[in-house]
Amino acid sequence: MLKPSKKPGTERPAPSPARLKPRFRVLRDGEVLVGPGMVELLEAIRRTGSLRVAASELQMSYMHAWGLVKTMNQAFRSPLVELSRGGAQRGGALLSACGEEVLALYRVMEAEAQRAVARHWRRLKRLLS
Repeated sequence: MLKPSKKPGTERPAPSPARLKPRFRVLRDGEVLVGPGMVELLEAIRRTGSLRVAASELQMSYMHAWGLVKTMNQAFRSPLVELSRGGAQRGGALLSACGEEVLALYRVMEAEAQRAVARHWRRLKRLLS
């Protein structure tokens, strides 16, 4: 029996290869003190120098971003983000030395987790369709 031919242009694009992405959350009493979204926010603040611009880049409301920064700043011995008030000159935001260290440590933890599970990930990947 002949299979019907597919119409040109109806082929589905090949799926992109699967990847593994470890995601850590530091919790205290159920509250996330540092997690993937917060780390992305820290990186965006470092890149832009502005909480408002960083929030916009991440498609996050300013108030939500401000709340995340407040949570992180209160969770550590010293603030991760230093904010300056707005006004005519517009405010700014930058990572403190502690913020830089937290960001670096988080990324190292992700990389080490990837290495730790690499052998198992290769086996798992072979089982994917």
